[in-house]
Amino acid sequence: MRVLFTTFALDAHFLGSVPLAWALRTAGHEVRVASQPALTPAITAAGLTAVPVGEDHALLDAMAAFETGEGSGPWNAIDLDPARPEVDDPGFLQALNDVLPQQFFAHANNDSMIDDLVRFARYWRPDLVIWEPFTFAGAVAAKAAGAAHARLLWGADLFLNQRIAYLRRRGSHPDALAGWLEQVLDRYGLDFDETAVRGQWTIDQLPPGISLPLGEPTVAMRYVPYNGTAVVPGWLREPPRRPRVCLTTGLTARDGAGYLVGSLDGLFDAIGDLDVEIVATLNEEQRAQAARLPANLRPVEFVPLHALLPTCSLNAHHGGAGTWSTATAYGVPQLVFPSVWDNAYRARRTAELGAGLTVPGGALTPHALRDGISRLLAEPGFADGADRLRREAATAPAPADVVARLEKLTSRHQEAL
Repeated sequence: MRVLFTTFALDAHFLGSVPLAWALRTAGHEVRVASQPALTPAITAAGLTAVPVGEDHALLDAMAAFETGEGSGPWNAIDLDPARPEVDDPGFLQALNDVLPQQFFAHANNDSMIDDLVRFARYWRPDLVIWEPFTFAGAVAAKAAGAAHARLLWGADLFLNQRIAYLRRRGSHPDALAGWLEQVLDRYGLDFDETAVRGQWTIDQLPPGISLPLGEPTVAMRYVPYNGTAVVPGWLREPPRRPRVCLTTGLTARDGAGYLVGSLDGLFDAIGDLDVEIVATLNEEQRAQAARLPANLRPVEFVPLHALLPTCSLNAHHGGAGTWSTATAYGVPQLVFPSVWDNAYRARRTAELGAGLTVPGGALTPHALRDGISRLLAEPGFADGADRLRREAATAPAPADVVARLEKLTSRHQEAL
């Protein structure tokens, strides 16, 4: 088969697709990865063949510009955890459906990117297009080329859960997402249907306790950690002499919205006397903000989590999908300080499953950090819960083991065309 992966250009939304791309490649299939030019270095660093399409998006700039004041923009308020009653409120659902297509999706899937992707798909004729769940350009290109197509989830399917609720409760409210996609598809002589939003099937990388089944055709797949190009530093080649704690806000969070409350000095002072080794991922700007670093803290610009976390006793982080999934794969208890989107849902379920703790509201204060680290290290039940979650995640088939099913689904959908 020819398989085309596509995602908008953001490393965190691409890295989780690499193990499946290589599983297909080593099974003998041809694989291409299409995205805006900014992602090309990450694609080629993974040993995959890149297809740059369109112009780079300005998504993060657009999101920042929309923030006209504290709490006024949607990015400060979007928490899609289905446990929140607001998530099923018609007003919330309508506002989200109105805002996301133009303020998010149309930037991530800019016109030049969609045009180039459709042009390439019609030329290369993939059998299967696998698309990141916000990269609707993948569904458009698949329809234009007559290919089967599937979404590859990196987190719980909260967006589709929200869409299902919206369609159930919208009444006569205009469907802005469908309207935007109708305009896009019409450029290529195509009609809209819900597969442009949902895919023909979904590939889900979350364990059953965290996954959100919605009755869609789904292929379960184990998450295999890949955090980009990796070099194991010398200090990581020896066992830690005391409990090792990873403190990270993730690549996307470090380059975008902040999750830390108060100064770094205040946070570090609160944990400086703990009998632990703290490995903190800090970029240059963050390090410049810290007047002093405690003796038990090792600052690093970057360290591959799949090399670091197996040596850690806990992971303190913002709840991002890649960071959370890597910690889960290695059975590491988690202290999660979530903010928006699906992070809060992951944090809540982690705590409910006994695999970690969550900081309410995502406010990582000095007290919350010290208390969370102390509890997770002192109470053995958290390590037991994290190991149970690891074993549950390991029951799903590895990427190499789902290739045959993807082949059959692709053949079935192509025969139906």
